Amino acid sequence: MPSTGPLPPNGPGTLPPNGPPDPGFASGSPWPRDEQPGVPPSRMGVEEERNWALAAHLGSFIAAYVALGFLCPLIVLLSKGKLSPFVRHHAIESLNFQLTALLAAIIAGLLVFVIIGLVLLPFLGIAYLVLVILASIAARRGEWYRYPVTIRFLR
Repeated sequence: MPSTGPLPPNGPGTLPPNGPPDPGFASGSPWPRDEQPGVPPSRMGVEEERNWALAAHLGSFIAAYVALGFLCPLIVLLSKGKLSPFVRHHAIESLNFQLTALLAAIIAGLLVFVIIGLVLLPFLGIAYLVLVILASIAARRGEWYRYPVTIRFLR
């Protein structure tokens, strides 16, 4: 089998040659956003980019009260996703997580009838809160973040 050269390191803080998002990619990118290999340049400033990525995560709190937490990341994706790969990545991550959380909440709600849902619903609420806050912090720092245990509806 012919070799194409040395393979890049694979682990936390490394980025594959084809750029984000990769399922094995961990948050805390070692490169500034403009130096990400394989990522086209942004048409936004750094602050604006970080603010929109933050809005994709934190905005879901507002709409989550009526089980529509996916609306804010969807709006960010449709309005600003074409301008910045960083914003698109965070909007898609948030949208995938919001849809996964909604599906999990529906299942836990149905399981209330067999008692286990009474334990699952508070657990899901705490996990939701913690994960959205972690993603928001990563977005504000300019890091590429992936939610754990999330169904990838969109790529």
